[in-house]
Amino acid sequence: MKQFTKCLHVRTAGKDLIPITHAVTDWVTETGIITGLLTVWCPHTSCSLTVQENADPTVREDIARFFDTLVPEQAGRYIHSSEGPDDMPAHLRTMLTQSGFSIPVIDGRPAFGIWQGLYLFEHRRTPHRREIVLHLAGEM
Repeated sequence: MKQFTKCLHVRTAGKDLIPITHAVTDWVTETGIITGLLTVWCPHTSCSLTVQENADPTVREDIARFFDTLVPEQAGRYIHSSEGPDDMPAHLRTMLTQSGFSIPVIDGRPAFGIWQGLYLFEHRRTPHRREIVLHLAGEM
């Protein structure tokens, strides 16, 4: 069994679902692992990960609209606001989504469904440099 790790750096421009499927899939291919388990981890508290449809971009728009309704940015609504009015809502959105995934690797590729894509879900309004930690263990 072989193991590989990588830190993927993603620049965000503000609140958005940023596709990272290709970067992750390309890295898995580079490792040469044919069968294994990929762990994708987001070590932040104001952005998260999600697996969603990757064919129709309106899905991403609807998700963003849903989260704006579910966890609004309203001044005075939250006690924690040391980094601005979007800080506490970002923490809550992260708590409602995922910080990590385990994805099987089959035939040298992450086993995404035909319409699935992996996204970094940025919850802050300002640009950030985010890290995604990848760990892959498996057989070549």
